[in-house]
Amino acid sequence: MFSTDQSSFQNSITELFHIQYPIIQAGMIWASGWKLAAAVSNAGGLGIIGAGSMYPDVLREHIQKFKKASNKPFAVNLPLLYPDIDKHVQVILEEKVPIVFTSAGNPKTYTPIFKQANIKVVHVVSSAKFAKKSEDAGVDAVVAEGFEAGGHNGREETTTLCLIPAVRKSINIPLIAAGGIATGRAMYAMMALGANGVQMGSRFVCSPEASSHDKFKNAILQAAEGDTILTLKKLTPVRLIKNHFYQQVQDAENNCMNETDLADILGRARAKKGMFEGDLHEGELEIGQVSALINEIKPAGEIVMEVWKEFCEAAIHPFSI
Repeated sequence: MFSTDQSSFQNSITELFHIQYPIIQAGMIWASGWKLAAAVSNAGGLGIIGAGSMYPDVLREHIQKFKKASNKPFAVNLPLLYPDIDKHVQVILEEKVPIVFTSAGNPKTYTPIFKQANIKVVHVVSSAKFAKKSEDAGVDAVVAEGFEAGGHNGREETTTLCLIPAVRKSINIPLIAAGGIATGRAMYAMMALGANGVQMGSRFVCSPEASSHDKFKNAILQAAEGDTILTLKKLTPVRLIKNHFYQQVQDAENNCMNETDLADILGRARAKKGMFEGDLHEGELEIGQVSALINEIKPAGEIVMEVWKEFCEAAIHPFSI
């Protein structure tokens, strides 16, 4: 029997992060600032500040503002391939961030440094092979992110439905499912497959607290099935809403352009232009397939409670419609 009361549900993820519900908000670039993270954490989930679109001093500012807005646990998402990574790490250490989610790199590089500072480390993977390597590197948990996810994605193109049971077999540490999850029923499905919690990105982009542009949020609401696609596979695979920029990339790939030519088309600050500045024509619009199920902008705290309520209902009556 499940209920929305904290005492009725505890597992390895809620205990690891000291949170009420095993619901994690993804650290998305140009969307996951301190306001969104604080709203999710205050509602009982785990809010994450996305460092990928922040200079080190901006990251420090967001961490400090979070601490004024919430006394709950939170995390920083740190893409390991970004410039100034050592400066970001130093900010995280100095500000005593309790949890770090790393991605897009080798977890062996910084996990020992974080662990020495008593920081919990979670690494994002797209295969069972790298989940095992992450466990061997000493991380506390992994996020297994399927092909459906928005933003940068795995080259294997493994769907979440296939990925989660494969990763569950390969590791003994807590597992967080990501990719294509926006409802409590989807969360229940992931838990049935072996996950201990879920990470949601696209759903939280459509909240007032997300720092992304309102035009981008409304474009997500208008997205239908098939309106997102994984592209730029010769560079770094990324799932985008189809627009003029996407069509430029598609034409270039169809004409067998090399990585250098594709990088020239991508240019600089495409993601900022699209998601933060609201240029729906020339900007890079990163979002997941599950955008087709999102039809309203809702406060992040309400999203947490809605997902949890639906999860509990599914657990009690799994076969009801």
